[in-house]
Amino acid sequence: MAGKHSANGRDIRKRDIQNRDMQRRRNDTTKQIRKSPKNKKTKKNVVLKVILIILLILIIIIAGIGVGGYSYIVSKLNKMQQVEINVNELNVNEEIKGYRNIALFGVDSRDSNLGKGNRSDCIIIASINEKTNDIRLVSVYRDTYVQIEGHGLDKITHAYSYGEAPLAIKTLNTNLDLNITEFVTVNFDLVAEAVDALGGIEMTIETSELQYINQYIDGTSENTGIKSTHITKAGKQTLDGVQAVAYSRIRYTAGGDYKRTERMRDVIEAMLRKLKTKSIGEINNLMDRILPKVYTNISASSIIAMIPNLLSYNITESIGWPYKTQGITLDRWYGVPVTLESNVKQLHKELFDEPDYEVPSDIKGISNKIVNKTGYKE
Repeated sequence: MAGKHSANGRDIRKRDIQNRDMQRRRNDTTKQIRKSPKNKKTKKNVVLKVILIILLILIIIIAGIGVGGYSYIVSKLNKMQQVEINVNELNVNEEIKGYRNIALFGVDSRDSNLGKGNRSDCIIIASINEKTNDIRLVSVYRDTYVQIEGHGLDKITHAYSYGEAPLAIKTLNTNLDLNITEFVTVNFDLVAEAVDALGGIEMTIETSELQYINQYIDGTSENTGIKSTHITKAGKQTLDGVQAVAYSRIRYTAGGDYKRTERMRDVIEAMLRKLKTKSIGEINNLMDRILPKVYTNISASSIIAMIPNLLSYNITESIGWPYKTQGITLDRWYGVPVTLESNVKQLHKELFDEPDYEVPSDIKGISNKIVNKTGYKE
């Protein structure tokens, strides 16, 4: 059982899951995007909603320093949903040094529960180089076919549903040979709430986008429980939270997933511009709404320790992983890394500057298992 999910009226999600032609089109689009150096630098999928929340938290912390100092920041950060996990059970690669890798999960829960039973539809690894403070974002495609402990070969999105953050982190570490011990999970409706708390954002809707956006408004409104209205004309206008999220989800115009990424970036930039116009009191209210819906094992003291480096943090690159995939339909559609071994090797060479990196035998074993199951090899 993949977890608890409402099936009532989620036409957009059903279409995405059931329409295999759309899945194949997405896979083809992804391959085209990877060929473009420009797109490689800007490639981020829907999980930027998670990054948005992290950025908001950091900005709010900086604002808080000028208001009430340490005690004020701690009191605010303690509003987050904190959980402890056993690091010894995460299959951490202890040989990775100098990189702090944090798993960011986006779920689509209809209540405040951000734990077991929710698929992590969006997965990103924020890899922080502790010497340079450069951050690279690795977007792991949700349909990627990997080994999940206790469940065999399956979509990586199911790991969170089966065993919450600990199993999802262990799955990333086991299949990608990483050292992740920290995570942040947020619900997608958080972006809609944040935009509403900011009083909306100004965006320009193109005519080609107009025919799709209202579908997404209906779906997003149902998923979040936040009411909204349809958009009736193209041009520059103020979007509410549901409309902004719907805009960022449009994927069927020219440019496909890359264009959707661009829309999400535009939404983020518009939010940050609007945030800068807010008073301390308004930021405080926003914080009170946002932080209780953040679920993490990163302590307030650990976040505060990051403050001296905040201004020097720089997101230098975003990549999609696996680099090379091929779709297959078994009991359902999967994105198969071709091969897991070669994709992991390339990741470590690029992410950690390890030209002599050798894939461990256990990952080679998983890779061979995937090859035997799918027949996909280089």
